[in-house]
Amino acid sequence: MRILHTADWHIGQTVNGWTREVEHRAFLQTLSDLVAAQAVDALIVAGDVFDGINPSAEAMQLLYESLLAMRERRPTLTTIMVAGNHDPAGRLEAPAALLRTIGVHSVGIMHSQGGSIDLDRHLVPLRDESGNIRVFGLAIPYLRCADLPALQQTEDEPGSPIVRATRELYAKAYAAARTHAGLIPLVATGHLHCTGTQESEGAERRILVGGEHAVPHDIFPTDLAYVALGHLHRPQQVARRNVRYSGSPFPLSATELPYEHGVSLIELHDGAVQCEHVRLPRTVPCIRVPETGGVTSRALSETLTQLAFDPDCPVESRPFLHVVVEPDGPAAGLIAEVDQILAEYPVRCASIKIERPQSSEEAGPSPVMMNLTECDPMDLFERAFTETHGVTPEPEHKAAFDQLRVEV
Repeated sequence: MRILHTADWHIGQTVNGWTREVEHRAFLQTLSDLVAAQAVDALIVAGDVFDGINPSAEAMQLLYESLLAMRERRPTLTTIMVAGNHDPAGRLEAPAALLRTIGVHSVGIMHSQGGSIDLDRHLVPLRDESGNIRVFGLAIPYLRCADLPALQQTEDEPGSPIVRATRELYAKAYAAARTHAGLIPLVATGHLHCTGTQESEGAERRILVGGEHAVPHDIFPTDLAYVALGHLHRPQQVARRNVRYSGSPFPLSATELPYEHGVSLIELHDGAVQCEHVRLPRTVPCIRVPETGGVTSRALSETLTQLAFDPDCPVESRPFLHVVVEPDGPAAGLIAEVDQILAEYPVRCASIKIERPQSSEEAGPSPVMMNLTECDPMDLFERAFTETHGVTPEPEHKAAFDQLRVEV
């Protein structure tokens, strides 16, 4: 039994106003090729199919066309697609009846029946080429407040009630699924953050309800043959080799440039599980300039010229550049200056970060923690402005901030 585990597609994402449609189309074509070439029996999409809760008609069309194309190339393919924290859960489920005609089981929220998990919605039989059920998929989407069982914190039960509620939900779902599945292996999904993992700074929201950020990996029963996770964009296993994040298909932020983006190919045979990370090619280059450290605006043109970008490259396929600038003077107007330089090259600006070298005076002991209620908002604004731009705010900046405070 072969399962292809993927997640965090973020269809519809833009970077600094630039579309990523070329990359998404190329990824979904590569995914279709993998399904056919590897004779995949089941595809699991572990959340964040879309980038936002109001995807465009073009984004939805791309999704449905891709799911249909994969089914046509592999007529026995079953797909489990669950909602992530970015997804419009209801909209993902709305065409469920139609999607099932092409073997796609879409789950946006938790469903119950008679006080128990609705197995008709959450337990999906995964069949081999001969039509025999070899595995059951337990489809659990991103868990919202309404999905979790009500638990009260008591002195005898330390720790987070949210984590305990998440653990209880998985335990009950597993128990119901195991009763139905008998000895047939179970594969579960999840869209959350597990402890002991590496996250992408600035790319992934801290999503667990109740203020909690992560759950321990042992919330997943050890009898599960495999746990397909989404939310963290770096491909990685979580303590146990059969609990994995597949990662996103390509870099979604500057932090993710070093990642080996791809999908996870899972093979189950006689109770044994083999996991292989399949690295995917990058259709559009995503480049940090310079590779390390920062570059001055004076040296930026020379650096870009040495990279020898293709002048005939179509706009929608031009490289994304994340530029880190090291100011050699006042930083006011520096971003506009860098933008003007980049406009002379066949590239697309993804981000510009101003980074000042740390002085010996700055590299002292850590600052004392402050109570924000005791701070003047204008002082905080001036500090943040100076750290970001390298210069103190002008009177017009302060006036604009004051106006915002009045409006709020």
